[in-house]
Amino acid sequence: MTTESFADSLRRLSSAQKGRAKGAPAYSVYVNRPVGRVFAAVAYRIGLSPNGVTAVSAVFTFSGILVLALVDPSWWTGLVVWLLLAIGYALDSADGQVARLRGGGSLAGEWLDHFIDAIKIVSLPIATAIGLYRFSGLPTLYVLVPLAFAVCATATFFGMILNDLLKASKGIASSAQQGGGGALRSIVLLPVDYGIVCLVYVLWGWPSIFAFAYAFFFAAAAAFCLLAAVRWFRNMRSLGNGGGND
Repeated sequence: MTTESFADSLRRLSSAQKGRAKGAPAYSVYVNRPVGRVFAAVAYRIGLSPNGVTAVSAVFTFSGILVLALVDPSWWTGLVVWLLLAIGYALDSADGQVARLRGGGSLAGEWLDHFIDAIKIVSLPIATAIGLYRFSGLPTLYVLVPLAFAVCATATFFGMILNDLLKASKGIASSAQQGGGGALRSIVLLPVDYGIVCLVYVLWGWPSIFAFAYAFFFAAAAAFCLLAAVRWFRNMRSLGNGGGND
């Protein structure tokens, strides 16, 4: 338990906020991070560690994912799923901010954060496929959309992590460290923002409408993954072979 006031914690976080990735999606930057800042200040006040915040984030996120797979869809279950996922996402931003309030994070904490993210990213579309198959009445083939989304989201996440890891091996700053990117790019990238994708679950009680909206977000994610992969591959080639396969 700290003696620092809630307001002072918020001020410290605002002044010491880490840079955002170049062109990071608008929801993550302008909504999720500020909400996470509030959660971080509260967590710091009550003495919760960064790993503790990560654990609480996982509880909220995976509770929402379980609701998708296990509970018959309705208007209220969709709202519950979105709220659980949104809170989990904000807490995911808060754990690193708590670490900064405490003087710095750890490699173990960063590993845990990314490990939970990796499970979340693949399990959310899989739970979506299970829920649609069990409850929706949609054509069975539609479950291929969330399953393909799982592949796409996993590939994108791995590509981002590997991209920064290989850059670091060459002494090059990561996208977050470089910062930059304008507001327009952040807005254009909204359809691939995890927070916006979570919002589509408010339509969960109306399967046909949900299916149409979800397919749009999948198409956006697939296009982003393809374009980003081409760009990342070219960047890696420009850094030199480095003993890898060409």
